[in-house]
Amino acid sequence: MAGNAIDQTRRMLSLVTYLRERPGARVADVARAFGITEDELIGDLDVLPMCGTSFRGGDLLDIDTDGDRIWWHNPDASGTSAGEPLRLAADEATALLVAARAVATLPGLRESDRQALLRATAKVEAAAGEAAGASSRLSVSFESEGGVFADLDRAISERRRVWIRYYSPARDELTEREVDPIRLFVVGHTYMEAWCRLSEARRTFRLDRVAEIRLLEEHSDPPPVELRDLSEGLVQPAAEDPEVVVEVGPGGRWVAEYYPHDSAEELPDGGLRITLRTPDPASLRRLALRLGRDGRIVSPEALAGSAREAAREALVAYGE
Repeated sequence: MAGNAIDQTRRMLSLVTYLRERPGARVADVARAFGITEDELIGDLDVLPMCGTSFRGGDLLDIDTDGDRIWWHNPDASGTSAGEPLRLAADEATALLVAARAVATLPGLRESDRQALLRATAKVEAAAGEAAGASSRLSVSFESEGGVFADLDRAISERRRVWIRYYSPARDELTEREVDPIRLFVVGHTYMEAWCRLSEARRTFRLDRVAEIRLLEEHSDPPPVELRDLSEGLVQPAAEDPEVVVEVGPGGRWVAEYYPHDSAEELPDGGLRITLRTPDPASLRRLALRLGRDGRIVSPEALAGSAREAAREALVAYGE
């Protein structure tokens, strides 16, 4: 199992050395050597060709695979004889130093990594000379999601349980729960897959909806679970699931973000006509009530009718 984002970076650095010494290495052998799945290895290989000493031709790593073996066509690109010595322009030095200082302030970053980053930053600053001057007048602060990511990355590394307050837009409520983090991943947004102690089941949480987070002293011990293949997206409705059409106004556009859908057509008023599939269409009645004036179920007609009836019953209940 791949660990966390920092572990993945370390693994990819080791992968460069490993592949340079083993031209034509088999995918299965490399995945086994690094203790990861073949899909995770292919994901790393998709990133490596974007790495190198510069973005000039020949300086990026030219690595590809036919699914069975891995071929590196320019191994000297990362060796001691690689091209010209690296030179940083003033804007490059400024960007690098500002980014490095910002990362060093992330809460939850392991102290050893923070110190290593600060030492590297000092060396770059000394080498850049006058070009580094502008960086001292600039600063970057991360939004809350960056802090949540760092805390969760630390929790996974230290195998610690986490307490969170989490916002669910579908229910418009905050819940408190303790979770055992399993992994972090990105599918459009950044997510945490974890074992939720409240529901005693595996759950997925979007990081920008974590309102508050606290690392606990309890040891994280999620039950063994098979990691899902996310290559086709976070949620994958079946083709045979019933189709539902929902129209939402500008205030309901979040539905297209929260629910996997087949299509989302723009409407003249700034809303959307969303077509989606679900194995349980009746579950969308709550969505209709949640939307209120901001949306309605268009089809199937039976579901639209039951949603209208549920809304009328709710209004009667409020009137009593």
